[in-house]
Amino acid sequence: MKKETKMVPEVGSILLDVGAALMSSGASTHRTRLTLERLASGMGFKIELLITQRALMVTVIDKDQELLFSRLKRTSPHRVNFKIVSGISRMSWKVLEGNWTLEQVAVELRRLKKLPNYPQWVELSTVGLAGSAFCHIFGGGIIEMAVTFTATFAGLFVRHLAVRKKFNPYVSVFFAALTASFIAGLAEFFNFGTNPEAAFSTAVLFLVPGVPLINSITDMMDGNIQNGLVRMVNGLIIAFAIAMGVFTIRILLNY
Repeated sequence: MKKETKMVPEVGSILLDVGAALMSSGASTHRTRLTLERLASGMGFKIELLITQRALMVTVIDKDQELLFSRLKRTSPHRVNFKIVSGISRMSWKVLEGNWTLEQVAVELRRLKKLPNYPQWVELSTVGLAGSAFCHIFGGGIIEMAVTFTATFAGLFVRHLAVRKKFNPYVSVFFAALTASFIAGLAEFFNFGTNPEAAFSTAVLFLVPGVPLINSITDMMDGNIQNGLVRMVNGLIIAFAIAMGVFTIRILLNY
């Protein structure tokens, strides 16, 4: 790729967009840094990065250590999307191998951002089946698995609805936990099945913040202490919202 000064703002802007997309899609700080450095190397530049949970700063430097570009970009709220993370990783290797131009990178990034999500009914159904599988592992029978499927399906639907209505993310988790726990709690209250406690225990597992907690540990192990702590606190607040939803149903049903 020919390196010209007039291309530097475009290169910097692409790197900012890529980094923001990675962070917003659930990539760890270390993965984001490695991917951006790989892209910059493939384009013939060196970069310095400042990566935080909600912002990204990229400084582009040429081989003579001359500062060519520096800009800050705010990242959007995080939502796990591994299709974007894996797609950008593959793209960065192609750029490093020298097969892609800057225009191809921009086109591919736009394509990745426009990839459709799974239909809502597919997501709700598969997550509900996963909840039923967990219920079976915890000793639930067919009735308990059906209750867990219904509770998980309804809870995730409520969470999606709350997000579309622009509720606070933690409040959305609380509403989802409240809904799922209420359905599973009714089954336990009226003693449906032989082990209704299994349904109640597994109905909210779909809300467990696995990615933020895993990323928090990997970030801190890689030395990104600040980002790791932020992600840890975020995961703990989500866990607290889940606990409050379950606790509220316990109080309402009084058992």
